[in-house]
Amino acid sequence: MTRAALLVLADGRFPAGGHAHSGGAEAAVKAGRITGAASLEDFCRGRLYTTGLVSASLAAAAALGADPVALDEAADARTPSPALRVAARRLGRQLMRAARAAWPHPELDALARRFPKGAHQPVVLGLTARAAGLGAADAAYCSAYESVSGPATATVRLLSLDPFDATAGLARLADDIDRVASEAAEAAARAVTDGVDALPAASAPLLEVGAEAHAAWAVRLFAS
Repeated sequence: MTRAALLVLADGRFPAGGHAHSGGAEAAVKAGRITGAASLEDFCRGRLYTTGLVSASLAAAAALGADPVALDEAADARTPSPALRVAARRLGRQLMRAARAAWPHPELDALARRFPKGAHQPVVLGLTARAAGLGAADAAYCSAYESVSGPATATVRLLSLDPFDATAGLARLADDIDRVASEAAEAAARAVTDGVDALPAASAPLLEVGAEAHAAWAVRLFAS
């Protein structure tokens, strides 16, 4: 295992398509729930402990070798919004392309054949981490960080927010990311022996409702 692979996978410049998605921030900005640095930090913290935890646990379980098809079904069950399910699969397909180029692996090939239109992004992320020689905790950290860095980056563009303020907010979330990644890795370990029902199913109804509204907008800066 080379830990540097984690840096490559978590790098915002890794061509996985995340730059085109706001993680719900665009809808939250329009609704007035994100108006500046403080409310962005609150939004990211809430997202981290709900959908972020769910995604991180799915990624960690995939990295441990849990059945990716069962994990994809679990991701579907934990994503009520059709718009978010579509977005997750599009991101999964793009990540798969980048992953197979960077770390060719038979398990990635098998998942790509099983889901030609894309598996859920966290499942692909975990399998990518596995292909790169990384562990469950690495996959959980990468996923948890993505759950807050995406909205933060998007909000800088949406509100012309000072990027130093956005980055400072991410830095203050470091302990929270630690906790979520640790909880996700522990849940993933249980899922390997007890099945996918052992994974968290935390919900964020406003993200789901916002995603459905956002998908119907005639003009938007981000895909989701």
